[in-house]
Amino acid sequence: MSTSTPYELPWVEKYRPITLDDVVGNPDTIDRLKVIARDGNCPHLIISGMPGIGKTTSIHCLAHQLLGDAYKEGVLELNASDDRGIDVVRNKIKSFAQKKVTLPPGRHKIVILDEADNMTPGAQQALRRTMEIYSNTTRFCLACNMSNKIIEPIQSRCAILRYTKLKDQEILKRLLEICEMEKVSYNDDGLTALIFTSEGDMRQAINNLQSTHSGFGFVSAENVFKVCDQPHPLVVQNAIRSCMKGDVDAAMESLNDLWEQGYSAVDIVVTFFRVVKTFDEIPEYTKLEYIKEIGFTHMRILEGVGSLIQLAGLIARLCKKNMKPELFKV
Repeated sequence: MSTSTPYELPWVEKYRPITLDDVVGNPDTIDRLKVIARDGNCPHLIISGMPGIGKTTSIHCLAHQLLGDAYKEGVLELNASDDRGIDVVRNKIKSFAQKKVTLPPGRHKIVILDEADNMTPGAQQALRRTMEIYSNTTRFCLACNMSNKIIEPIQSRCAILRYTKLKDQEILKRLLEICEMEKVSYNDDGLTALIFTSEGDMRQAINNLQSTHSGFGFVSAENVFKVCDQPHPLVVQNAIRSCMKGDVDAAMESLNDLWEQGYSAVDIVVTFFRVVKTFDEIPEYTKLEYIKEIGFTHMRILEGVGSLIQLAGLIARLCKKNMKPELFKV
């Protein structure tokens, strides 16, 4: 069991990068930020991408490198959890932009707006004018999941950087570093399970690593799936193998097993998709057909029909794809 003290930081914070060199993944985009950090002239920025891939961390690293010791005074961070209506833009952001701060020569104050795509359209309209008026002293960095939710006038004032999901090797490298520093016991299957459950999200991978280590003291695939509470991919693989043989009964047995463990229809269908996507035993054409069927079922479940019958229908359609036509003759 873990012997961590109650005051210890979560590993996500403990190992959060401080400089741009420490940020994992998206090397081309990070190189552009390094050029900005070196030249010192930071434009307004929009960084978009999936959660947990380093958007906000990159902006903080950039601010650290640009402002040095003046970082605390020269940076204002607002998150989606803060109220960010028109009043916040008019009062909080404006008063920060007007504030006199001693910065290194040629540098600007930085306003970081995290989850910027959750700002109301009215607040975004107010922000656009503020960005223009105070551009001499203050630069705005917006992090968002979807840049198309940010109004066009703000997009046209910013350099837009897009982050992609992290590669499996990049997450694995970071997990191994943390395992070594924290003396974590693990096996290869455990790390593979962490990468599988994280889906390119570094924050989730590190959180799951810490949770598994704290809960079980050993990072194995079984323990990871218990902590993440996701259907075990091996059970799903068995179901898919049965579908490929056209064996409905065996496939339904695997499905019933997952259903009785209490997993929701969404959990099951999402795991089906993830497993099929990377399952080498399925021929390419069959894989495309399977993904199409899983996609339609996922859509129906999200519309509110998350029953066992819906999943059984999916199993039946997957089996039918591999059955010989003569079996359908009455």
